[in-house]
Formats: sequence, C-alpha cells, structure tokens
Amino acid sequence: MTSKALQSFLTDNINDLKERGLYNEIDPIEGANGPLVKLDGKTKINLSSNNYLGLATDDRLKETAKAAVDSHGVGAGAVRTINGTMDLHLELEEKLAEFKGTDAVISYQSGFNCNMAAISAVMDKNDAILSDELNHASIIDGCRLSRAKIIRYNHSDMDDLRAKAKETVESGDYNKVMIITDGVFSMDGDIAKLPEIVEIAEEFDVITYVDDAHGSGVLGKGAGTVKHFGLQNKVDFQMGTLSKAIGVIGGYVAGKTELIDWLKVRSRPFLFSTAVSPADAAASTKAVDLLIESTDLNDKLWKNSNYLKNGLKKLGFDIGNSETPITPCIIGDEKATQKFSKRLYEEGVYAKSIVFPTVPRGKGRVRNMPTAAHTKDMLDDALDAYEKIGKELGLI
Repeated sequence: MTSKALQSFLTDNINDLKERGLYNEIDPIEGANGPLVKLDGKTKINLSSNNYLGLATDDRLKETAKAAVDSHGVGAGAVRTINGTMDLHLELEEKLAEFKGTDAVISYQSGFNCNMAAISAVMDKNDAILSDELNHASIIDGCRLSRAKIIRYNHSDMDDLRAKAKETVESGDYNKVMIITDGVFSMDGDIAKLPEIVEIAEEFDVITYVDDAHGSGVLGKGAGTVKHFGLQNKVDFQMGTLSKAIGVIGGYVAGKTELIDWLKVRSRPFLFSTAVSPADAAASTKAVDLLIESTDLNDKLWKNSNYLKNGLKKLGFDIGNSETPITPCIIGDEKATQKFSKRLYEEGVYAKSIVFPTVPRGKGRVRNMPTAAHTKDMLDDALDAYEKIGKELGLI
C-alpha cells in the first residue's frame, strides 16, 4: 500500500508541473535513433538526438559489436578491478589516449559516472571547486559528492573567474582548487573560453577539468574542445562521452598516467560497477578509429549545422550564441515552447522543447541537433515547418 504522504506529494507536484508547462512527456522511439525516427507509427525528421556523426546506426559499428558478442559474450561479468577488464576495454582506452593526445585514459559506464567518479576521487572537503554556473547536472552532482566548497562563477565571465580564483587561492583555506567547465554548453551551444581558463589556472596553480561531452567528435576535427584550442598538455582532466558523437555508450577521462592510475584505485564507479559490455567497448573503439582515419563525418556535421543555423536565422528565429551544431530556437515562455514543439511534431519534425529546470525560467527553447546523417532535403523540410509554425504562432 502506497504511503498517503507519498501519494499526495507525487500527485500535487506532477499536477503543478503540468499546469506550468514543465512536465516532460517521454516519447518512445520505434526502431533506431537515426536522422529519421518512427514515433506512434509515423516517421519524423529527428532533430533531438546527440548522435552527431550518425554512428549510432553505422553498419561498421554494428558488425563490430556483433563480432564482439560472439567472441566475448554479452556482458563483462564483473567490475573492472576483479575480472571485468577485458582486452577490449584496454584497446578502447589506448585508442582514446591516442585520439585525445594524452598519456592515458580510464573508461566508465557513462559520462555521468565520469563526473561522479573523477571529481570526488581527487577533491574533498578541504578543497574548493570553481564551477561555471551553466555546467551540466553531472558536474554539479560530482562536485556535491566530493564535499568540496563549490564556488560558482558567472557563465564564461573570465573577470569573475579570475577574481574568485585569486580570492579562493589567496585565502589559504583550501588544499587544492579546481576550475571545472563544460567544453561545449549543451543548452546554448557556446564554447568555453579555455585559453583564458588555462591562463588563470596557471597563474594561481589551479587544477583544470573540462567536460567535453558535446565537444568530442565535434570540435578540433573530432578530437574535442581541448584539441580545438591546442591545449592537450595544459588541461589536467579531459572528460568525454562515448554516447554522443561516438554513437555507443560509456564515458572516459583522459590525462596524465598518474591521474589515471589514481582514478583506477579510488574512483567509486570504476571500483563498484560492472564494466561496459564487450560489444559497447569494441564498437566505441571502431568509432574512434573512423574519426582518426578521416574527418569526413565531422565535415558533413558542420556543413549541415551551418545550413540549419543560417536557415533559422533568415526566418527570424533567435538561436542565441551557439558556436556548435547545438542550435536552440529560443521561444521564452514555457507553455509557448511546449506548444511550438508539439506543432513541429504534428508537421513531421521531432525537436524537443527544453524548459526549466534544464534551462532558466523564461528561457524555454526548442533545441535542434543536426547530424552528419541528415540530408539537405530533411533540413529543408524542417525549415519549412519552422516557417509555417513561426508565422502561425506570431513568432516571426
């Protein structure tokens, strides 16, 4: 029997979210998550996926995954530190280190796990973390878990960061200080000011941590935000995911050998959670191989991204300050944002609305994610739908 207090809490709060346009409906996809998806039996142009390079449905990765199932089974069978580390996991980590230009890499079960693992393995209650106010939820939770003092700085405001770094370090209250930032901010598509961040970190002897979930495979000809700025030897932690541009599942942290060795003996998700499946490890390695061999997919991604951005701007939509394929169409009001997304769906375009608490109140947007797998005809059809609905709702 459900507790009356719990039932009241759930009913009241779910109804409140629905009334304010903040309740998120989950739409199950019938089939693969490609440039086109099937929902409720109908095909839609998919502009909601993080599958930047189209690798989630790539035949080469599928064949690699099938072969790994045949040779290694469907599961790793144990945590990495007992006997869950397979040769496939080591091959993946070696390939990622080559890709990122670092000494070594440790892989995890997800990007979220990376941030929960790595931050808390190095930072503790005697330390302080300077965190961009728009950092991803996994960074926020990783910082909380560490018990370090969390000091937020204004988004990409280098004057504010420098002042807070100076004050924090010179206070003498902390053993270690870390600056942590997304490489690419997932809701607005802007890029962190890494050269300035590194300069501040070097001035005050501060640790640097970059969450490159949306930069890996996208910036730096695929190698990420740190490579984009040529700072591979200047950033202590490079975190990335294998579930976005790489197209599979998992995450990793790249850095110096000593750092990776420490994470292997002190990061809790590595110690206490079963390793990713052999198929996922092998498919991820294949994806990274493809990115090292050629920039064709990355080039196509940027071509499609620029085409969609220019089209939306010409129609008069506000796409914010995006510098990457992440293309928000900022509507503002939460209910209007939900309505716009629903109308896009009815017109054959699947682009999800993003509202509070993922973004600030009054900053609702429909987030568009063009990929290398989209065709020009697909993007033209999406722009036609945007034009029709924008005029219908008086937004352009």
